[in-house]
Amino acid sequence: MIPYSVYMMVPPYSEDPTPKAYAKNQVSEIWTLEKFSKHIADHNGVYSRGTVKGVISDMCECLVEQMLNGNKVQLGELGTFGISISSVGAESIDKFTSKNIKSVNILFTPGADFENLRSKAEFVPVASRAAQTATLKAEKAGETTVDLEAAKGGSSSSTGGSGDSGSTGGGGNDDATDDPLV
Repeated sequence: MIPYSVYMMVPPYSEDPTPKAYAKNQVSEIWTLEKFSKHIADHNGVYSRGTVKGVISDMCECLVEQMLNGNKVQLGELGTFGISISSVGAESIDKFTSKNIKSVNILFTPGADFENLRSKAEFVPVASRAAQTATLKAEKAGETTVDLEAAKGGSSSSTGGSGDSGSTGGGGNDDATDDPLV
């Protein structure tokens, strides 16, 4: 299940300054390569955690190598990896050099296993990180009430959000500074 909190925010590109309610997923935990490798090994049983970890590490190194050689890599159901480059303009083709190239960006196109995750997902509303932290602190202090407004940093009528979730409000950030309303 995907835990989420709801917060109020003015859509960043909207002409209407009225805040609207948006969902923000809450990250339950961050899995390390070691933990994820063990999870894969436990599902498979044939390969050890170390073998799985080694294959994943080697795959990453090889992906980088192939993308830097100008190749796209299709990894079946996982998806396709490639690159794009960003550059600043030059006055003419003759004056353009590789120094005009400012960044190399990774492109990932999800494969079949990642299509339509919305239809496969189950959602469960949870308190914001700020509310969870305040509640735990109150419990430890033997208090019976929690001031959510104070825990959330003041006004619950503000525009909330960390500004990184775009107009859909769907970023993956579980930042406790957001103004979730649960």
